[in-house]
Amino acid sequence: MFRVLRPSKGGLDSRIRWLFAGGVAAGVTFLLSGRLAVEHTSSDQFCDRACHAHPQATQLWIKSTHFTNKSGVITHCTECHLPAGSSVDHYLQKTRLGVQDVYGKLFKHAAAIDWQSKRLLDRARTFTFDSGCIKCHANLFSKGLSKKGTDAHLHYQRSGTRLHCINCHLNVGHFSDQKPPETEISSEEPATVESLEFPLTTAGFGNYTEAIPGSRVKFQMVAVSGGSFLMGSPATEAYRRSDEGPVRRVAVSSFWMGRAEVSWREFDAYYGQRGTRSRQEQAVDAVTGPTPPYGSPDQGWGRGGRPAVTMTHHAATAYCAWLSDVTGRKYRLPTEAEWEYACRAGTTSPYFFEGDPRQFTARSWLNRILGVKTQPLADYARYETTSQGRTHLPGVAKPNPRQLVHMLGNVKEFCLDWYDPQAYAMAPGDAEVLNPRGPSSGKEHVIRGGSFKSDAADLRSAARDHTREEEWLLTDPQLPKGLWWYSDCNDVGFRVVREVEEEEVRLSRK
Repeated sequence: MFRVLRPSKGGLDSRIRWLFAGGVAAGVTFLLSGRLAVEHTSSDQFCDRACHAHPQATQLWIKSTHFTNKSGVITHCTECHLPAGSSVDHYLQKTRLGVQDVYGKLFKHAAAIDWQSKRLLDRARTFTFDSGCIKCHANLFSKGLSKKGTDAHLHYQRSGTRLHCINCHLNVGHFSDQKPPETEISSEEPATVESLEFPLTTAGFGNYTEAIPGSRVKFQMVAVSGGSFLMGSPATEAYRRSDEGPVRRVAVSSFWMGRAEVSWREFDAYYGQRGTRSRQEQAVDAVTGPTPPYGSPDQGWGRGGRPAVTMTHHAATAYCAWLSDVTGRKYRLPTEAEWEYACRAGTTSPYFFEGDPRQFTARSWLNRILGVKTQPLADYARYETTSQGRTHLPGVAKPNPRQLVHMLGNVKEFCLDWYDPQAYAMAPGDAEVLNPRGPSSGKEHVIRGGSFKSDAADLRSAARDHTREEEWLLTDPQLPKGLWWYSDCNDVGFRVVREVEEEEVRLSRK
């Protein structure tokens, strides 16, 4: 009853075989073409010609030790800028970075990109991978390695994934024509301080120029008359954070404040008089002064009138104590209330001038597409959009209404207070608080004002920030960690205030 159906020659089974063979061929072709595509897009020539918008990336690489060296070994682009091997992460990072490069090539004007800021550690971490470094430099304790290098590599091994090779070797892949950074005291002769646009007085309560005994260094102090103000930001302020409120009525007594942040010229005078040559010397002699920095404290940007950076809060406090000792006047760091009062200069808006953070911020995608507004903020501050990734001299910015320069941007500034996100909430509800100094203890200190790395939203008068001691000492291999210098923070400095004594108040009233 049943007839066995046999496929005829050239029937269904033949088509299946052809389909299978075609599928295999297509798969092999896809794999081979995919591999060829990966190899082609990983070549140095492709990186240079097809993707990168950077106009000098290849030339700087050729001049670096990764191309020009005694061994003749060339380190190729993907060996640094992709994870080593053929892992999933390798291809994910290749896709991510490729999309970024193609976008930059097609939609950005290369000459308008701030390439210097992209070389900073914070940016370089996102496109440089330790696995590539370790693949070539498997022996971290090679013959001839200095003690400093040995200590650093031991610290790197102990730190796990928290520390990266480029923390210490940031500029090895692409040549930098910056002079080797100095770690010694500057021998530069201090220039004459700029004159203020209003009279200086030497008696009573008025603006004056301070001269540091034993040096030719001078700096300017501005008289800030006391008063009351609303400290913090209202809930309706754009980019407000919860630690900026609730708003409290605060009164502060009169004080003097440094017209600009403490400069390298001023800090080097302190280092020259109280600095030590080693930690051992400090321990034996009990000298209250900084030890030599680990690395370059000025980042190679220059010293002189630029703001001093990379010193710890402890170092800034010790500087104030030394300045008080040599001048006979009482200098210290500003309280957070004094800082905001001086910054606001009688205003209640987000900045001490008319302006909306929503127009200035680069965090908004719409602003990035249509263009970020920079004026008038750029007149008063050097921040992420306008700083070229480094500190600047005081003369490049306009002063606020109290004649204080760089209250916003340039470098963040230490305050005397311990940081607490709930500090304002602890104050009495409607009562006016006189000269608050924050919590009685804590782990981190308040910093204010934003820096050359900051977005415009973080330059608002009420914006708060705080130190991060452990994070900022990560690269320092010393055990225990040094007291004087941050190894991983280059955008925090400070300015001084001077308290008004009763005799000076009496003279000013005459």
